[in-house]
Amino acid sequence: RRGAACRGLRSPPHKRQGRRVKGQPPPLPSSLLARSAGGGTMAAEDGDGEGVRVLQNLRGKICEAKNLVPYSGPNKMRDCFCTINLDQEEVFRTQLVEKSLSPFFGEEFYFEIPRTFQCLSFYIYDKSVLQRDLRIGKVAIKKEDLCKYTSRETWFLLQPVDSNSEVQGKVHLELKLNELITDNGSVCQQLVVHIKECHGLPLVNGQNCDPYATVSLVGPSRNDQKKTKVKKKTSNPQFNETFYFEVTRSSSYTKKSQFQVEEEDIEKLEVRIDLWNNGNLVQDVFLGEIKVPVKVLGNDSFQAWYLLQPRENGNKSSKTDDLGSLRLNVCYTEDYVLPSEYYAALRNLLLKSPDVQPVSASAAYILGEVCRDKYDAVLPLVRLLLHHHKIVPFVTAVAELDLKDTQEVNTIFRGNTLATRCLDEMMKIVGKHYLKVTLKPVLDEICESPKPCEIDPLKLKEGDNVEVHKENLRYYVDKVFNTIVQSSISCPTLMCDVFYSLRHLAAKRFPNDPHVQYSAVSSFVFLRFFAVAVVSPHTFHLRPHHPDAQTSRTLTLISKTIQTLGSWGSLSKSKLSSFKETFMCEFFKTFQEEKFTEAVQKFLDEVSSTESKEPSGMSEPVHLKEGEMYKRAQGRTRIGKKNFKKRWFCLTSRELTYHKQRDKEPIYTIPIKNILTVEKLEESAFNRKNMFQVIYGEKPLYIQANNCVEASEWIEALCRVSRCNQRRLSVYHPSAFLNGNWLCCKATTENTKGCTPCTAGVPADIQIEIDGDRETERIYSLFAINMPKLQKMEEACGSIAVYQGPQKELDDYSNFTIEDSVATFQTLQQIIAIVEKLNEPHEKYRKKRSSSAKYGSEENPIVGKVS
Repeated sequence: RRGAACRGLRSPPHKRQGRRVKGQPPPLPSSLLARSAGGGTMAAEDGDGEGVRVLQNLRGKICEAKNLVPYSGPNKMRDCFCTINLDQEEVFRTQLVEKSLSPFFGEEFYFEIPRTFQCLSFYIYDKSVLQRDLRIGKVAIKKEDLCKYTSRETWFLLQPVDSNSEVQGKVHLELKLNELITDNGSVCQQLVVHIKECHGLPLVNGQNCDPYATVSLVGPSRNDQKKTKVKKKTSNPQFNETFYFEVTRSSSYTKKSQFQVEEEDIEKLEVRIDLWNNGNLVQDVFLGEIKVPVKVLGNDSFQAWYLLQPRENGNKSSKTDDLGSLRLNVCYTEDYVLPSEYYAALRNLLLKSPDVQPVSASAAYILGEVCRDKYDAVLPLVRLLLHHHKIVPFVTAVAELDLKDTQEVNTIFRGNTLATRCLDEMMKIVGKHYLKVTLKPVLDEICESPKPCEIDPLKLKEGDNVEVHKENLRYYVDKVFNTIVQSSISCPTLMCDVFYSLRHLAAKRFPNDPHVQYSAVSSFVFLRFFAVAVVSPHTFHLRPHHPDAQTSRTLTLISKTIQTLGSWGSLSKSKLSSFKETFMCEFFKTFQEEKFTEAVQKFLDEVSSTESKEPSGMSEPVHLKEGEMYKRAQGRTRIGKKNFKKRWFCLTSRELTYHKQRDKEPIYTIPIKNILTVEKLEESAFNRKNMFQVIYGEKPLYIQANNCVEASEWIEALCRVSRCNQRRLSVYHPSAFLNGNWLCCKATTENTKGCTPCTAGVPADIQIEIDGDRETERIYSLFAINMPKLQKMEEACGSIAVYQGPQKELDDYSNFTIEDSVATFQTLQQIIAIVEKLNEPHEKYRKKRSSSAKYGSEENPIVGKVS
């Protein structure tokens, strides 16, 4: 759209003196620059980087596999599932897809990455009942290569899984060449190898390994090998063992030896360290190796960290095409979040967006215009506006802009615009608990005890009774529908406020249509919220996995019916015509029209009202998280053993419980109000990874999660729900009380006050946990990446002002929404200036980080062979 002429517009900034010339790419934000091989650090930095947080997250979708290798038996089909691994640690697993060589998974994932990593891997498994699950193939993407595949679906060829190439971790080594004078006065050289420790070795069969190292001096005719002691149950073994090798012999040395070498052969010698897991009764498992040429060693001691490498003779089969392929959508982000004061200008500019006239000239709207994928802009924008209580006025403003372009009542809010995307994301965040208390119980019933509901004659199997199927489907639809229309009292106030605004905007835009006020609300609450949650419960965390094919079909039929029922009272009564399938029309005729119309209208009236709700609706506890983990026996009885047992944990807004099995009565209950703190537990306490502790007045409850992501999510959920407790601790013990003393501080009394400050803060009155600075950093990165588009848009504003004639052809700015070129130009100038100013501290931090992490340090270990 072209706006009015503007006076006094300066030339676009890229043409002004001292600015970047047209076509010159802007500096990328530091959050997108290359990283060191060791991965991002989670800790704050000193000096110029003081207070900087490095935050990583991963989102995407495991779509499907195809052309997998057939099973060798008479039944060629396989029962497959897919896992996501950070290095060798499994952090996500899909549902099992039975009897298929082209399994469709369709499972989305999103999680914070709480540690450094080198490689992201996806494994396809064939489920086995009696033996260990078979790994069919894998897709492995190095961390530095993840940016190549961001936000687009890609088919990857499956690679063979070779145990010799499945390595992770690093080793700390000190090497030195000594000159020794023998008794007869001759000089010889001695190699000293001090293997200090290893960090981050993989789990073996889900447990900490029993590692040991072999230290070898290898040459053309020499392989002198020594071995460390085995360290039990640890992924971070402390070896601290020193080995000595004779490198060159004196000229007077006469004893014949197969290891005798001349001094010039030192060029061909290398030190090789191999890490192994001691298999006891089974074969030892290779964990990785490093090689260091002896020639690089001088007179001084050489000390460094090395990343373990796969064997050079690992599986290099060229027949990778035969294994099949996997379709993935992966988006990895790593943000350098500066202290809050750095973002003040950008934050303030964004928060003014609802008040800018017209809203298309606001910074928030421009963000949506320049991003190729609107979802990239919507996610941080909605969270930031929610955090600062600006979401309702902004959504109202952009919805009003949408309505200006809407000509037909039946198409109201049906497109994927910035307004509809923002409202979708807002409902996902704000309505998460609302969905759990409303839909989760009935969805659990449908998924765990499914009844056959297929009513399509073309899909019925022999012996199926279509009338019984209709009764089953009708039962489910009635249950879901009644649950929804009776849930208005639990609808979050924010959603009600937005629905109230949409209702009045729609009535104002189409004053002659009495039903439009309802269709404006139902198009979101039914079509984009409840119906979507029913058909994809795993996306809204209502179910752990994508449902199987039969259940998915049942949910689709329920969702179609709910969509139609939800819009019945607001649209024409010839709604049967919306069904393309005859069988759905016949099924829908069984519903009593007026009864459902009145129920829908009453529900829409209630959720689009600004009147206060009765507090009784929130009396039921909100289900927050559940899952299987291990707990250490608390020894509440004298004969109680202090071992670890698998238990089902359930967290609600009122209590944390654990059970012997899912759906069983709780064995033990901890009221949320009694929780004093929730903190990580040092691995050395019980030689177990991913442990945390819940301190609640009695002895701490020690819990082991299945992986680092799960542990982080449980700690965050427990901290969030207990943050406003009155008696929260300020200090705690990061390790355990064993054998009469605390392992962390050596205090001998069990009730001794903690020795380490607690990590969780105590903010009050926080309903939705949002990191405002992180979301602003994301928006800064998006603006920085799209700087060329910002400059194009700025140039377009100037062109519109100068040239007032008819548009002759589609130009570069015809896709931009520019209603007021003056206001838009001014906002663009502010955005560009702010982004350029923020580039400076990011660049400083990037340089400081790359220079402070010396190559060979623990943060930046050596990769490959030293030359």
